[in-house]
Amino acid sequence: MKDILWLIQKTLSVLLKNKKSLLIIISLPIIGTLISFSIYGNAGQGTLNIGIVNKENEPIANDTIKFLEGLNHVNVSKVKESEVEDKLTSKKLDGVITLASDFSKSVREGKPEHIEISSIKGDQVTGFIKSYLYNYIDNIAAISKVAGTDQSTFDNMYAGYQKSSFKMKTETLEDTSKNKDMTNQTMGYLIMFMLFSAANLSGHILKEKENRTYFRLLSTPIDGKKFILSNVGVNMIILTVQILITILFLTNVFHTNINMPFIVMMGVLMLFALIAIGISLVLVAFSKNSASANAMQNMVIVPTCLLAGCYFPYDIMPSAVQKVANFLPQRWLLDTIS
Repeated sequence: MKDILWLIQKTLSVLLKNKKSLLIIISLPIIGTLISFSIYGNAGQGTLNIGIVNKENEPIANDTIKFLEGLNHVNVSKVKESEVEDKLTSKKLDGVITLASDFSKSVREGKPEHIEISSIKGDQVTGFIKSYLYNYIDNIAAISKVAGTDQSTFDNMYAGYQKSSFKMKTETLEDTSKNKDMTNQTMGYLIMFMLFSAANLSGHILKEKENRTYFRLLSTPIDGKKFILSNVGVNMIILTVQILITILFLTNVFHTNINMPFIVMMGVLMLFALIAIGISLVLVAFSKNSASANAMQNMVIVPTCLLAGCYFPYDIMPSAVQKVANFLPQRWLLDTIS
């Protein structure tokens, strides 16, 4: 045990003497938190810019557009179908609603279809629009079912519905989605930094072998197991520091609700730290030298973090990719936190 503690102390002293390494260890979690804050910190109740592609000129379709134009915090503009992809990718529009041919007919028959909502921002946009739009369309469909094939009855009921007035009492609730998104994004960056930090620290094993220090240590009472355990100990200390910095920055500097007790969050992240160390040791075991280890960690860490949703929201990925992500430990951690 004394030998392991001595090796841990020796390795930490070498790391702390290197100001560049110390700066990287401390600054990486802060940088990840700042990036997340820059993305979600100013996300308030803004105005959604919604485009409408109307492929028919029927009263039901036109009234549906008027309904959307009357919603608060929604700016509606008509666009051509050929412009949809460009306006979405350039972020000029948050979403596009396409009313295809026979939309009005399907609503009149009581079976609404031929409507499509497109957005690259996922449920953040589509969920808000769907909640209002689908409720409006379902009400008209219900009128259609009651009126049946009697067009005169439908016209009277539809006109009454359009002219009806409702009293609504509104209350403002705290939006917790921003804190959740910021926490998840910060954890995504922290996962990546933890994996790279663990891989770099485990890479010292190969460097010690390359400069023959490892073999000189083996000539003493220190064996290979103690050397590996000391590396794991150093890894846990460094990763724990990064975890603490990240959580303290989130809670005390940005006053973000992390959605779980501090101790629970620490415990979950510490478990992932062990997984990160295990992955890094596997990479070292299959590497002949430090150069191949660096190449291998880039080939493993970056793609798996990308698939797991560490860099962008998991919900916007195709279902096939989401199924692959469910096998990755990064995804397990993000699901646990969210």
